Amino acid sequence: MTDVLHPDAALRAHRFQQARRLLPLVAILRGLQPEEAIGVGQALAEAGFHFVEVPLNSPDAFESIRRLRGHLPSEVLVGAGTVMQLAEVAQLAALGADLVVMPHADVALIREAKAQGLLCLPGVATPTEAFAALAAGADGLKLFPAELVSPAAVKAMRAVLPPGLLLLPVGGITPGGMAAYRQAGAGGFGLGSALYAPGLGADEVGRRAREFVAAWQAPGG
Repeated sequence: MTDVLHPDAALRAHRFQQARRLLPLVAILRGLQPEEAIGVGQALAEAGFHFVEVPLNSPDAFESIRRLRGHLPSEVLVGAGTVMQLAEVAQLAALGADLVVMPHADVALIREAKAQGLLCLPGVATPTEAFAALAAGADGLKLFPAELVSPAAVKAMRAVLPPGLLLLPVGGITPGGMAAYRQAGAGGFGLGSALYAPGLGADEVGRRAREFVAAWQAPGG
């Protein structure tokens, strides 16, 4: 990785800050089929979502990402989850994707994502992993699995991590389960099966998305 800033990096960083300010909820579309992508993506965008992730262990995930990126407005950040290989980062960059999300904190993948001008949200569960990911250039941290990183653990980590850093618990998050994490210092969430599961239609995904948005916007939520 060089120290030269990728030409797309500043624009994506600006959109990232806008998106996290408007609605820092990441839609995780594990199992999405390409033919569903546009309908589900549109339902999410209409509900106010600005982060859409297709895990790469979904069927033909790169094609779904291509369709989403080609259809959704530029302010919606589209990318992949479960990124495990350097070559996958290059494929995402070639598609015009914005976002690399990982279940772990592989610093080589983080550095490659930044070299390609992409945003990167690696998964961490300890302060050691968190600081290593930040040193490699992570834009925010996915706290995964949230079942292991309790609100109390988030509060302890928040006390030592940089102020303003985006922390996103991921794993088993429901509309009713967000408040305790927010009070502990979480700045958003990654939403999986409670938002989208294979077989759900776009209308149902939109309904669930609106429930999450309402829970996020609720006083004290």
